[in-house]
Amino acid sequence: MAISDDLVGDLADGFEHLFKEYVTFVTSCAIQAAVQHVSEVASYRLIFFDSHSVFYGSLYVRDVENTRIRPALKALKQNLTLLCAILTDKAQPLALKEVMKASFESYLTVLLAGGSKRIFSRADHEIIEEDFESLKRLFCTCGEGLIVEDVVDTEAETVEGVIALMGQSTEQLVEDFSIVACESSGMGIVGSGQKLPLPPTTGRWNRSDPNTILRVVCHRNDKAANQFLKKTFQLAKRRPY
Repeated sequence: MAISDDLVGDLADGFEHLFKEYVTFVTSCAIQAAVQHVSEVASYRLIFFDSHSVFYGSLYVRDVENTRIRPALKALKQNLTLLCAILTDKAQPLALKEVMKASFESYLTVLLAGGSKRIFSRADHEIIEEDFESLKRLFCTCGEGLIVEDVVDTEAETVEGVIALMGQSTEQLVEDFSIVACESSGMGIVGSGQKLPLPPTTGRWNRSDPNTILRVVCHRNDKAANQFLKKTFQLAKRRPY
């Protein structure tokens, strides 16, 4: 059967159309990836560099009650308003989501890697929980539904898990740490004369991670925490409780 010129022409047109669609798809993916990368880099710069003074630089330093999150929220709200003003409508949701993720990570860093200037009592748990709810609410109400509440709640789960740990008694934290530290190291139950292993920093903080629980204990301002840390890991006593 001979192939007609019309069939050849139709095939050529079809392949040309498919090629154009492919090029458009690849270009779109490349643009989306570039927007994602730029949004992520810009967001982390905004939170960890430009907003350092109101987030990591001052939040909960030395006195939780008098160094709460309000100044950080005020600065963040101004920055988000400016961000929305200069971005296209299509780019706003992605950019705001990345800022939210960076904000939550910064908040987690304050709680778990805040240095010697930060120490928390169990009673501080309610203040911290309230402050984080305010931070979540800022993103839920930013713009006209640019970030849906379910997305905010999902991204907030890790921080909320750590805050829940901060509300536990020191005795419960020590017990939980002992169990998960032994399980993760493969030791099973610690026998007589054995020491608890010092868990490595995984970079994936969560409420069931032994390193995360230990960090909460290290920032706990009470006698029981100090005694446990000194006896188990020979860590120096922190400031008076």
